[in-house]
Amino acid sequence: MKRRLVLSRSLSIISILVGAGAALIWMYWPQITGQIETPPEAEDKLTLRPTSFSELDGWQQDDMRPAIRAFARSCAAMLRRDDDKPVGPDPRMGTIGQWRAVCEKAVSINIDALRKEDARAFFESGFKPYLSGNRDNPEGLFTGYYEPELRGSLTREGPFQTPIYLKPDDMISVDLGDFSDEFKGKKLVGRLTGSNLKPYYDRAEIEKGALAGRDLEMVWVDDAVDAFFLQIQGSGRVVLPDGSVLRIGYAATNGHPYFAIGRELIDRGVLTRETVSLQTIRKWLHDNPDQADEVMNTNASFVFFRPLKTDPDDPTAGPLGSQGVALETGRSLAVDRRFHAMGVPVWLETTDPMNADRQFHRLMIAQDTGGAIRGPVRGDIFFGPGDDAALFAGHMNRKGQKYVLLPDVIDPANWVKETTP
Repeated sequence: MKRRLVLSRSLSIISILVGAGAALIWMYWPQITGQIETPPEAEDKLTLRPTSFSELDGWQQDDMRPAIRAFARSCAAMLRRDDDKPVGPDPRMGTIGQWRAVCEKAVSINIDALRKEDARAFFESGFKPYLSGNRDNPEGLFTGYYEPELRGSLTREGPFQTPIYLKPDDMISVDLGDFSDEFKGKKLVGRLTGSNLKPYYDRAEIEKGALAGRDLEMVWVDDAVDAFFLQIQGSGRVVLPDGSVLRIGYAATNGHPYFAIGRELIDRGVLTRETVSLQTIRKWLHDNPDQADEVMNTNASFVFFRPLKTDPDDPTAGPLGSQGVALETGRSLAVDRRFHAMGVPVWLETTDPMNADRQFHRLMIAQDTGGAIRGPVRGDIFFGPGDDAALFAGHMNRKGQKYVLLPDVIDPANWVKETTP
């Protein structure tokens, strides 16, 4: 009973601190590119305005066959759930039963034999588009991420001295929403010290050896900077000495807030808002090894990984996203799961990461999330593996808007009417 009381008091205190500090989260940069998001004037709220496919700029030009392949993967996961289950946190997105018909049709499509116009007709015949807004403001920020490739070894030897860790077994995750609706959607990660719950080790403590001797090293890589960026991306490929590839994915985080080190480098005067990018940050860290650890440790957040299996039926598929399905290069979108359901098609209108005068308008599927992806009109584009993907992801920092596609059997307005006093 005493232990339970102490833990309860600790959680209450920490919950108050989390609530008081929630506004500060909005000061963190959502990506290493340096974009600052200011605190909202009012609580975020997803608004949906019905529109038509004719209003979607570029809809007729997009080749949606890769989007159907991504959607079919999401549908396979959705169809394993019961019909009465909601597809996401917002009831306007409907139930599994309301998605079943379009999903069964999607998984039955032979993508290899599908024509471009047939792919577009599939969405036009079964869906309706809705302009997403944050309290009717349709403008949001869109960034990018990729699947990095590292060099590593299963044993510590030669240049392979930086560990990639498995999730520790002493981590405790507490859903604060279980204690109060005020903290719904917030989570606390820590470890027990005696009868007290303490924050889990931060990045600096882990780098100094807090986890040493516990056999948590899954693989060793040859570059600490690459390991740092792997944690930001959340998944990657490690090429082993014999040429084989170990694919690894996100398992857990230590619970500390993410801090973009691009901001630290700007504060130090070594980069500017105009020059900060994944590439310039990486170059500075490599060029300044005597300061690199100190700068990287300003981001107390630390990510743990797990090995991933390659689908033998789909060996070219990307890493698993938050929905538990393989991501599709250029077609998978990470969204804020507080507002959006996984598996929902999203029409995105923004500009190209390398050329602001060129449109980036295409159909994507919400299949992933991220700690920095906050807000109803926020998105993170998966650009796939390789150097080109890293280049695009590192420069993607554009304003834009997005449209949610819902099966035509769903009418979000009806739900609002039914639940309004």
